[in-house]
Amino acid sequence: MRTTDRLVSLFPALVLLASLAALWKPELFTWFTKDFITYGLGVIMLSMGLTLEMVDFRRVFTMPWLVCVGVVVQFIVMPLMGWFCARALNMPPAFTVGLVLVGCCPCGTASGIMCYLGKLDVPLSVTITSVTTILAVVLTPALTWLLLQGTRVDVDAAGLLRTTAQVILGPIALGVLLNHYTPRLTARVKDGAPVAAVLAVVLIVASIMGAGKVLILKSGFKLLFAVCLMHIGGFVFGYLLGKIMTRREIAARTVSIEVGMQNSGLGAVLAQRNFPLLAGAAIPCAISSLVHSLIASALAGWWRQSSDRYHHEDESRSRTR
Repeated sequence: MRTTDRLVSLFPALVLLASLAALWKPELFTWFTKDFITYGLGVIMLSMGLTLEMVDFRRVFTMPWLVCVGVVVQFIVMPLMGWFCARALNMPPAFTVGLVLVGCCPCGTASGIMCYLGKLDVPLSVTITSVTTILAVVLTPALTWLLLQGTRVDVDAAGLLRTTAQVILGPIALGVLLNHYTPRLTARVKDGAPVAAVLAVVLIVASIMGAGKVLILKSGFKLLFAVCLMHIGGFVFGYLLGKIMTRREIAARTVSIEVGMQNSGLGAVLAQRNFPLLAGAAIPCAISSLVHSLIASALAGWWRQSSDRYHHEDESRSRTR
């Protein structure tokens, strides 16, 4: 494993340590706030763009059914899980917004490295992440508005759409174009892009955790349980639906990782910029980043042991069809 991959594989541990440090001494991270968080998300999206090539988007046409399964399951399971957990546990308006919003976000940018560590289908992972991220420009605001109807929360759908487009399309498009037209330049920084994205996520999560220390401690285990339930549901239903619809073990595991991991940094920025009157709306997004990273890393370690056998079985099944 490359040094960069090893550093990125420490992502769950870094998020956990930074979160604990932020709850212990918030001032260590609360300086990273407001515009810094938005810029941090820009770094994450730019880093993602720098690792993408035009061929990644053409893969949609080489494995259309598998990509379609991942995208559809992602935008059905996680939004509904966020909504269900908020309603079932009677969460306050701010936490309800946070849970629904992070549930409506696209796949997490760290899902690819988790699939790599678990010896899963990395090209499929990258393609699903790319497609869901682009579709999120429209689907994240639309689904958030739809699921929050009937609550006491006013949703500015146009504002959500505008913010989502700004923080996703610009940085990713810039990264892809730089990678395509200036390959020598991007080759020098490409290996460091995932590390920069990881550090940005860690700072965003720790900043929100530190700023929301009082609300987090006041909520006790209820909010943590809601976030855990949402992501466990995402991983479980992602796997089950992926297995039913593809009949391939490796594809099902890959879909599970993609569905269970959310772009929590995007959720945090959208919460802060579009729901400023709801103190704590970004907190579920920060906790989400910690929870899905720990679950995904555990699954990757567990699945890695048996992935080679299932790769051979899936290949044999494909040849006999």
